[in-house]
Amino acid sequence: VQLQASGGGLVQAGGSLRLACAASSRILAIGDMGWYRQAPGKQRELVASMTSGGNTNYADSVKGRFTISTDIAKNTLYLQMNSLKPEDTAVYSCSVVIAVTRYWGQGTQVTVSS
Repeated sequence: VQLQASGGGLVQAGGSLRLACAASSRILAIGDMGWYRQAPGKQRELVASMTSGGNTNYADSVKGRFTISTDIAKNTLYLQMNSLKPEDTAVYSCSVVIAVTRYWGQGTQVTVSS
């Protein structure tokens, strides 16, 4: 199983980005999914998650601004990020859990300038 994240970049505060995480198999249809981020000098934190049943959860800091979604037909997980703030700057990674196994994608850098 491979997860390939993309979509990061440099954006001004108030702007938007959409991250994508492409899976090499149909694990998104059966696993619990999440986007994590890690800023320099900080611990990795869960930004948004979605269960295999479609229930979503968001960190308080991104509620109302970020949206997690999937396109099962494309085996792709998305994170739509709106109203970005400089404090959203971090490396964002996708992850999928199936049973007791967690799979990680490589990170994609998101930098928000003020």
